[in-house]
Amino acid sequence: MTQRLEAQTGALVAANSQLDERRAFIEAILSGVSAGVLSVDRGGVIQLLNSSAAAILVREGDDPVGRPLAEISAELAELVASQEDAGIVQVRAQGDLRTLAVKVSEDVSGHILTFDDITQQLSDQRRAAWSDVARRIAHEIKNPLTPIQLAAERLQRRYGEEVTSDKPTFARLTGTIVRQVGDLRRIVDEFSSFARMPKPVFRREALGDIARHALFLHEVAHPDIRFAFDADAGEMEMVCDRRQLGQALTNIVKNAVEAIEPKPAPEDGGVRGHVRMRLHEADGALVIEVRDDGIGLPPERERILEPYMTTRSKGTGLGLAIVKKIVEEHMGEIRFDDAEGGGARVTLRFPVAALEKLEEGQVVALPKGKVTANGA
Repeated sequence: MTQRLEAQTGALVAANSQLDERRAFIEAILSGVSAGVLSVDRGGVIQLLNSSAAAILVREGDDPVGRPLAEISAELAELVASQEDAGIVQVRAQGDLRTLAVKVSEDVSGHILTFDDITQQLSDQRRAAWSDVARRIAHEIKNPLTPIQLAAERLQRRYGEEVTSDKPTFARLTGTIVRQVGDLRRIVDEFSSFARMPKPVFRREALGDIARHALFLHEVAHPDIRFAFDADAGEMEMVCDRRQLGQALTNIVKNAVEAIEPKPAPEDGGVRGHVRMRLHEADGALVIEVRDDGIGLPPERERILEPYMTTRSKGTGLGLAIVKKIVEEHMGEIRFDDAEGGGARVTLRFPVAALEKLEEGQVVALPKGKVTANGA
């Protein structure tokens, strides 16, 4: 009997050891899988999840194992409860709205969910579609603009002095035509810029000069707004495309100005608002921060970089989409936050070492630019 007990005990120890090894092997495999994997029991309690799932669903430092799935993600819990084997789910993770392609499989112990984050993929698809739309619109609108403008200007020159019955109205109407054609031309130019961004030409440039020029263009046009520039270090240099980076900063400052303009002007004729640009270095990256004290970020802050997404009555929604494209070409990251005390803060981060290689002519894989829009 003692021998049988020893044999059974040895078999149990060996079986437990084998189970532990198998579990460790499965966990090692799951940790290297890019897709999120999550296991819940019949009661909807989380039993296991890999690092990819934790990165999307769990705050750093939290341990979700043993907690109901509904506490971690109500959207995923609803999908499991619906008994569907697949679905597209939007979840709010780390302050961002993400789109997940989820598959659900059932076994004797409960359900296993596997999901991929397709947020960037959907964004790329929408941007590609909008680029094609932009090309078509630019082509169809641009051709008749020049003859319309020339005809209106000729009417002003040829008949401006001959009209006697209602001369001010004639001048106002022809002037409106010329002005509106100019607005249409500006919109078409933005369409063209978005649809056919030229490949960047990387050279070593003085970042402070580019930033100051972007501020100066708006400082002259908006004397009721106070502009400030601050650089923590001396004359910073960065490998970049000067024209494109200047365009990106100009668009960001333009958005800051437009966020201040709806604010009522002070009765004493003082400053309506402030725009501050700051350059500094952090963790091997050059950081450009633009802060304003305007009306703040819109409620649809997750979509502000999508083409043709705008909250402005006269906006085309292409300015920030172009900024995103330029940041991606420079392997950078862009972040939107609420500024302390009101307004918005836009932060651009560019990897210095990686950009240095572009100047040297090395082939560097361009990762997708990272975009986040959060509350401070």
